Amino acid sequence: MTTQTGHTEAISASRVIGTSVYNTEGDSIGSIEDVMLDKLSNGIMFAVIGFGGFLGIGEKYHAIPWSSLDYDGDKGGYVVPYSKEQLKAAPAYSIKELTTADGETARNASYEYYGVQPYWN
Repeated sequence: MTTQTGHTEAISASRVIGTSVYNTEGDSIGSIEDVMLDKLSNGIMFAVIGFGGFLGIGEKYHAIPWSSLDYDGDKGGYVVPYSKEQLKAAPAYSIKELTTADGETARNASYEYYGVQPYWN
């Protein structure tokens, strides 16, 4: 499946990790720290976006549905259609919490919070 703007269907995880993420206002909101894969469906559960913290201390991570990210070549990063307020109020996790219950807890909360159609339905 192609992205909203018609970008290619496949990309290596190593090219995605570390890429900046912006909101629709153009503000930098963090970067992709990792991607969580659903081994049973062969889908991407969510992108792990790092917010806040300093040198890894106090940083929280947000699970953003992969389908919400769209690459913007002019910015050299991904754009999500969420405001600062939405992102600040979003569920946040530690790295350990992201994998609790095989990642389903964070995945389900993320898709529900952002109102994104679950890929597994």
